[in-house]
Amino acid sequence: MIRTLLSLAVLLHFVAASSSAADLYGLSEGTPDIQSAGPMTFGPSGILFIGDPKGAAVFAIQTGDSDGDPTGAEHDLDGVKDAIASAVGASADAVTVNDLAANPETGNAFLLATVEGKGPVLLRVSGDKAEVVSLEKIHFAKKELTDAPEDAVVGEGRRKRNLRDDSITDIAFVDGEIIVSGLRKADSPSGVRTMVFPFNKADKGASLEIYHAAHGRSEDSSAIRTFVPFVIDGEPNLLAGFVCTPLVKFPISAVDSTDRIQGTTVAELGNRNRPLDMIVYTKNGEQYLLLTNSARGVMKISTNDIERPEGLTERVEGGGTAGQTYETVSSWQNVVELDKLNSTHAVVLIDDGGQLNLKTVELP
Repeated sequence: MIRTLLSLAVLLHFVAASSSAADLYGLSEGTPDIQSAGPMTFGPSGILFIGDPKGAAVFAIQTGDSDGDPTGAEHDLDGVKDAIASAVGASADAVTVNDLAANPETGNAFLLATVEGKGPVLLRVSGDKAEVVSLEKIHFAKKELTDAPEDAVVGEGRRKRNLRDDSITDIAFVDGEIIVSGLRKADSPSGVRTMVFPFNKADKGASLEIYHAAHGRSEDSSAIRTFVPFVIDGEPNLLAGFVCTPLVKFPISAVDSTDRIQGTTVAELGNRNRPLDMIVYTKNGEQYLLLTNSARGVMKISTNDIERPEGLTERVEGGGTAGQTYETVSSWQNVVELDKLNSTHAVVLIDDGGQLNLKTVELP
């Protein structure tokens, strides 16, 4: 009886805390109409921001995730697709995992997936246990993009595609603002947007031009694939990775102050490659970027001298590299998603011959 009363007290405390957070951030109870599973990131009080490229919107979801300790979190779940398929009554072949995010307040890992015929599914992982987080009758808020590309197939031949699919390519929460990368409906479609949270103001967007060293020219049509916030000389910047594989920096404040940003290319990391995910961390007093790629493994990239004002302006030929130095982390193989778990460890999603496994690993 005492245990039952304690459990009830914990539940009531949790419900009160969730309701308080929902009121504070302008969330309302309902079922969000998320059309597609895109990138996601955590904000305050267990709120998870989910990008919906197809619906051209960002959702703030109250996960209710409040139990856990990130300093001691350790995840080890083999067969992620099987776990999702079993939970929703589908086959593993129908599951596509779209993104991974760790809650910095609890250390629990969240996976966003698409299940054929069922739509987006959110999974919470703690240790070797997994459970589906219901997206029905939850507290949420929605912010629609004002400059998303039309939801239509354009182009011909190999260039035929729907630009709406890249309206949201990555997302981060920084100092009360949500930063969103993706294509815009503009003459220069590569863009970045900022949204104040709670969602009480219009979002602001800017086009982004970069020097692509592997191509030897300036470009403004390719979307950022992954980015991280990074403070340079006291000012918040974004370090952004593009396909084939320039690494570019620019100040976040530029998104609000101009309609067109000229990024500074700080590295060329090799052609015929797609950056997949990136985090920033500190080890032995030095800051590093950790970038996982489609064809070039996991790179541990130095940030030494990254504040220099000049960037790459000359072509880098033959698949070569230039700018920031890096080493390939040979012990990390087939990592397709990663997020920082705490100051010493990351949580990674590993593709083991088609089977996806979630692991906690020490930062290199």
